[in-house]
Amino acid sequence: MQMSYRQFSRAGRPLTLAALSLAILGTLAAPQRAHASAFQLHEDSAAAMGRAYAGSATAGGDVSVVANNPAAMSDLKGTYFQADVTAINFGTTFSGSAHDFAGRPISGGNGGDAGTTMPVPAFFFATQLGEKWHVGAGFTVPFGFQTEYNNNWMGRYNAIKSKFTSLDGTLSLSYDVTDTFALGVSGIAQKTSAELTSAINYNAVGLGLVNQAVQAGAIPVPVGQALAQQVGTIVPPGSDGVARIKGDDWAYGWQVGMLWKITPNDKFALNYRSKIAHTLEGTANFTVPSNVQAVLSNPTVAALLAGAGGVPFTHTDGTAPFTTPAVATASYWHQEEKFGLGADVAWTKWDVFKNLNVYYSNPAQPTTTEPFNWRNSWYVSIGGEYYLNDKFTLRGGLALDTTPTITATRDPRVPDGTRQLVSFGVGYKASEHFVINASYAHIFVNSARINATSSTGDVITGESDDYGNLLSLSAQYKF
Repeated sequence: MQMSYRQFSRAGRPLTLAALSLAILGTLAAPQRAHASAFQLHEDSAAAMGRAYAGSATAGGDVSVVANNPAAMSDLKGTYFQADVTAINFGTTFSGSAHDFAGRPISGGNGGDAGTTMPVPAFFFATQLGEKWHVGAGFTVPFGFQTEYNNNWMGRYNAIKSKFTSLDGTLSLSYDVTDTFALGVSGIAQKTSAELTSAINYNAVGLGLVNQAVQAGAIPVPVGQALAQQVGTIVPPGSDGVARIKGDDWAYGWQVGMLWKITPNDKFALNYRSKIAHTLEGTANFTVPSNVQAVLSNPTVAALLAGAGGVPFTHTDGTAPFTTPAVATASYWHQEEKFGLGADVAWTKWDVFKNLNVYYSNPAQPTTTEPFNWRNSWYVSIGGEYYLNDKFTLRGGLALDTTPTITATRDPRVPDGTRQLVSFGVGYKASEHFVINASYAHIFVNSARINATSSTGDVITGESDDYGNLLSLSAQYKF
């Protein structure tokens, strides 16, 4: 598409084009806000999920303790292999409105159901090394989410697609200090990856900068009005592009745990998992509509951009420091002949999310900062088992999972609210060596109020209604 700039005055043309080119740099921060959501996953054990994860480190017989509390391997006498898979069905629908910085309504629908169904696998191995030593290895997914709205929805400038995953490889060792007390440690290798997309409102970028310049007194009001009209003509509403950010990183952490057998019927465990600090490295790719491309490629603009470091919205590398949080867990279990009862309390140190700084290789794209100011959260559960006979075990549990997000910084990528979980499960002992477990849980989520502003001043206001369904299966073999 060829464009003519002859309608610009010789004085107004350079200012308008430079304003449009330089102002859109700020929109590069918007896709990075995917991290501003609760994305912790507990789903690594079908047996534990049936109890809402009560007694996750103390109920016994569950090899997932390799990743959840290495000291609890003390209860695993022999050599075990366990495989778990959980299907997570998450749904979220938005209701509300959106407008740009000038108060004009943004076109588009509510985005549809942005949820997804995704499998979360886990694998564990544990064995004894003599009477007192145990060693184990595990593969788990402790953090992850995925949402995707319709491309033309009203909140497209805040989020379209968001995918985030942390994969853990864990190597654990435990030692029985006494017959009733054990200690354990783990080394954790974690790969974190992210893929994030959002639309870019080029019309709002140009008009917003002109408005800011007028309010700051940098240009007279009549000149500002003329420039705004020119920008609106060249880059009208709907002149959208798309930003796509991808990055990943390997980093390492640790955990330490203890298991105390208080009485023959009661056990108590503590576990602390360290935070893991990443520097995500990847690429930023952009689609730019032809009218904006014409603006950026105009010789007058090219000369202005050269002095600012180059052309924005070109493919570039980038980095973003990012930390997965520390988690402290206390677990209790009481065992009787026909039943067992337990409770878990976990504290997640989400306040590591203060700000996210994004650094770009392209000097025309300055460092951006996004505020989060998350709060630490709690997960509390109670649950139990009933032994129907030597073959069948029935399970049930309830849990409360508080959200670390607040309305001021919550966005639609993963609209999180405080959750309540109800779960049921069954275990079948096929033989002395082979056990199968299955569990189902439903997650009720408080309505998540959203009042989010994109870096181009586009505001989406309303609330998201969420729900979750979990179906988990596991197979355990003792050699």
